[in-house]
Amino acid sequence: MCGRFVVARATSDLLPELLEAVPSLADAPSLAANYNVAPTNPVAAVRERHGERELAQPRWGFVPGWYPDLKKRPQPINARIETVSTSGMFRKAFATGRCVIPADGYYEWVITEQGKQPHYIFDPDRGIAMAGIVTAWRDRSKSDDDPDRWVLSTAIITRDSHVAPGEVHDRMPACLSTDAIDAWLDPELVADDALALLDSASEAIAHDLTHYEVSKDANSVRNNGPQLIEPLPTPRA
Repeated sequence: MCGRFVVARATSDLLPELLEAVPSLADAPSLAANYNVAPTNPVAAVRERHGERELAQPRWGFVPGWYPDLKKRPQPINARIETVSTSGMFRKAFATGRCVIPADGYYEWVITEQGKQPHYIFDPDRGIAMAGIVTAWRDRSKSDDDPDRWVLSTAIITRDSHVAPGEVHDRMPACLSTDAIDAWLDPELVADDALALLDSASEAIAHDLTHYEVSKDANSVRNNGPQLIEPLPTPRA
């Protein structure tokens, strides 16, 4: 996954099986459609916290709690399924901060003689539930009673894409099936079982995905709007 995805519908209409379980959803503000979600943007993430499911909006780009400041690099946007449970960067968040990031689809690029050609990858029947991890970073320059003293950040877990028919890139987001979401978000699920669940569910979901070429306007984060996911006309023979 190269780092761009699409949230084009109201959050309450995207993956309703997931979001209808969020007690505060009715009071949550509507999230604007974004056809070119990019690193550092806030994203919608559903997680379990204090025994309840909630809709959070972390920034996309992982900042572990032990970083000295928000400017330290790297701030990875992806975490590999092969190492997410053992890496010093991600291990704690994988154990205690698993989340689901809903999306309509995502972009990948193919290098051609004419330059980088974007493809839009999606499930034609529904949105996709990308597996992620969330962590909190404490801004030590702010007081203990400052509501902005904690900064949430997230990374999307990726896997080898060779399980997907018609692969575009060698990595893809690891996505969850509807029946795997509750277990994934359960804080009692141990790391090995979470990995096995995600590996199995994401391989099955990969076979439901399709893709087509879209305008190179998607190459720039300055561009946005539904025209970005319109398929390019099929060349005439």
